[in-house]
Amino acid sequence: MATTILELGEGAEHLPEHIAELKQGDKIILCEEKTPIAEILPLPKASSEPRALGLGAGLARVPETFFEPLPDDLLDMFEGK
Repeated sequence: MATTILELGEGAEHLPEHIAELKQGDKIILCEEKTPIAEILPLPKASSEPRALGLGAGLARVPETFFEPLPDDLLDMFEGK
């Protein structure tokens, strides 16, 4: 776990190199006149396993009324009338 502290001027010049070296648990703190203003953390690695399909099957029900036409006053609002 490493913390790198960069002043904004210095950080702008060397930030890509520091980001390339980021590992899980590391962070970069950007400062402006020695005051911390931002923190950069690495994102978690994406899983290489494909997601299973249908995990939410049966969790929601769409009522038949969903497919009925909207009332005219509501349609008018969508059309800015």
